[in-house]
Amino acid sequence: MIDLSRIVKAYDVRGTVPDQLDEPVAEALGRAFVQTLRARGEFADKIVIAHDMRASGPALASAFAAGARAEGADIIDAGLGSTDLLYYASGALDLPGAMFTASHNPAQYNGIKLCKQGAKPVGQDTGLTEIRERAQRMLDAGAPRVSEAELKGGLERYSLLERYATHLLKLVDLSAIRPLTVVVDAGNGMGGYTVPAVLGSGLPLTIIPMYFELDGTFPNHEANPLEPKNLVDLQARVRETGADLGLAFDGDADRCFVVDERGEAVSPSVITAMVAVRELAKEPGATIIHNLITSRVVPEIVEEHGGVPVRTRVGHSFIKAEMARTGAVFGGEHSAHYYFRDFWGADTGMLAALHTLALLGGQAAPLSTLAKDYERYAASGEINSTVADQAAKMAEIEQAFDAEVDRLDGITLSFHDGSWANVRPSNTEPLLRLNVEAPTAERMAALRDEMLAVIRR
Repeated sequence: MIDLSRIVKAYDVRGTVPDQLDEPVAEALGRAFVQTLRARGEFADKIVIAHDMRASGPALASAFAAGARAEGADIIDAGLGSTDLLYYASGALDLPGAMFTASHNPAQYNGIKLCKQGAKPVGQDTGLTEIRERAQRMLDAGAPRVSEAELKGGLERYSLLERYATHLLKLVDLSAIRPLTVVVDAGNGMGGYTVPAVLGSGLPLTIIPMYFELDGTFPNHEANPLEPKNLVDLQARVRETGADLGLAFDGDADRCFVVDERGEAVSPSVITAMVAVRELAKEPGATIIHNLITSRVVPEIVEEHGGVPVRTRVGHSFIKAEMARTGAVFGGEHSAHYYFRDFWGADTGMLAALHTLALLGGQAAPLSTLAKDYERYAASGEINSTVADQAAKMAEIEQAFDAEVDRLDGITLSFHDGSWANVRPSNTEPLLRLNVEAPTAERMAALRDEMLAVIRR
């Protein structure tokens, strides 16, 4: 028996193929997606779908499409695409969408990211729970697979890659920047498909490609640049070639990480602050979203440039909800997800990369010099610890430290010297996630170790 509660997460569907996620499951989810949208009064007569480079993607996407078509929905199949290309399609065509990807997960995984018209997110509180329950009932009842005669909706196939690239390049003008040499590590993921279309011609850029071959087995390294070990090859190539910067994309190419000319990683919080300044120059006084574990440099920089910072919980559904509620022009997360009002409030690493290139290309100084103005604090990065009882351990942490506490997401302890620590429980594993920031590296290391001693004892 398939238990969908194991693979339908807070924000998406993700599991191993074929034991947790196979074609009958995808078909049931396609049916349930259309049924749920209609039950909630949402448009569901036409849906756009795409898949990444994983070998299981085409079959799962086809099965999902069959389920949706059996419910009378027409399908636009965009074929290969990045997650932000699917968001572009959902926004530009004003259609619900389904992206088949497991992002940075290993090769045996696949999944589905769903959205409503205009790239609005579908999460556990906005329809995903209902979709899971409907699909589970179908699977439990042993419903037969959809036959050809049951396919009421139509099917069209066409690529949206060129339109996606054209849209992004209208948002950030790179035509007048100084020539730049850029190493790009696609990690054998979808950046190998989208980067040539966006950056590959007509711009003053020399692109040095790394691992552009689409290969869902990830033969070179995991397509997860958040892990420092997966940036090592990019850092070495930037130093070897004397490039101006390096860019690394994750498997579905919706996140972008930046390496400066020295081969040193630039914090996503720094990129968030830098892009925020550019957006505020275009729209003074605008709202900028940041989650609670980005560096405090982000709200400081936003306020110094006349903007309004708004702090949110971690997670794209919370960011997107605040983007919509506040009309924010931009939002950033510590995980290198970047959200733009001009991109339907959705996240796109490629647009953040274009902003970084425009900023660097418009000045003579190297990226390391430009980033220094935004590097005010030392951060630990996210550290995971397995615990037996998340709630009890968090209560113990709160009692162990003399600090101001808030509970927006887990607990955040703020200390009198400007240091802070956030501890959040994982939704899917028996883990606590720790992030620490302090004015100095020494204070950060000391507070980090004190926190870990309590968490792990």
